[in-house]
Amino acid sequence: MKCSFKITAGVVMLASFAVSARAQLVDGIKAIVADTLVTRFEVEDWTSPVFEALLRQFRDRPDELEKRLMEAERENTDTLVARRLILQEFKSFNVPESIIDSEIDREIEAEVKARYGDRGTLRKTLEARGLTLEKYRQRIRERMIVSWLTHKNVESEILISPHKIESYYMAHKEDEGYKIEDQVKLRMIVLSRTNDVPDPKKLGQELVAKLEQGDSFSQLAGMYSQGSQRRENGLWGWADRKQLRKELADVAFTLKPGEHSGVVEIPGSDTCYLMLVEEKQPGHYKTLGEVRDEIEKNLQIEEKARLEKQWIAKLKKKTFVQYR
Repeated sequence: MKCSFKITAGVVMLASFAVSARAQLVDGIKAIVADTLVTRFEVEDWTSPVFEALLRQFRDRPDELEKRLMEAERENTDTLVARRLILQEFKSFNVPESIIDSEIDREIEAEVKARYGDRGTLRKTLEARGLTLEKYRQRIRERMIVSWLTHKNVESEILISPHKIESYYMAHKEDEGYKIEDQVKLRMIVLSRTNDVPDPKKLGQELVAKLEQGDSFSQLAGMYSQGSQRRENGLWGWADRKQLRKELADVAFTLKPGEHSGVVEIPGSDTCYLMLVEEKQPGHYKTLGEVRDEIEKNLQIEEKARLEKQWIAKLKKKTFVQYR
């Protein structure tokens, strides 16, 4: 399928594409679905938000930009064809227009209340976007129909059994995304050089002496720490090695629960640290209980895509569809 976007190396030409392409595509046809058309203008309109994002990302790589836009154009053409098929399918249902109009009115009222305040503001907003109220109602109508039939034929058919979740977990439980690294639960006292603290290392050594005498780490952190966690008495929370500076991690992971460090200095920095390890947790893979909801959600997304593809394929078999 030939891409409707013409890409050049010049950023100015790329930026002006959206204007020139719109004029060129108005009369073009991308697909015919029964007695309706999917126009090039519609495809370009659906793709224009993607164009803006891709232009920012690949403005210096016109070949890659053209490739990504071609992919987006194909996907949006398929999406619009699928919508036409669903709307065509709806014609076989005997749903009174009065019911649909009532639902549209309710949705518009909710939209007015949430975003516009009154219908006058809605009308002015639509006019600024080149839309009439009737066209706006038509868009809502189509969106509602697509949502109704998708729920009826796809979403209501999704069933993810416990066995399927467990099988997925067993097949993926050692994946990187399910791994939890060694962690420590820390409190920290952060000391930086200021007018009030001309020698943070010396102050740190004095605080270590207080800790050795039995003073509370959390109380000292609340009094002396200059870190953002001072209000929480220095509570840093759980952290793995990747979340800490190497100098801090190298010390923290040698401490046992309840042990505090000495003064930890950072080369080239005027800041030093004292740390207390409250708890330690060895690295492990997440249990099924920890990831069950995540797995179920992912499987639902996969199953919805599969069922929707299957449903649209059935609709294509009984409806005339021709790509141009």
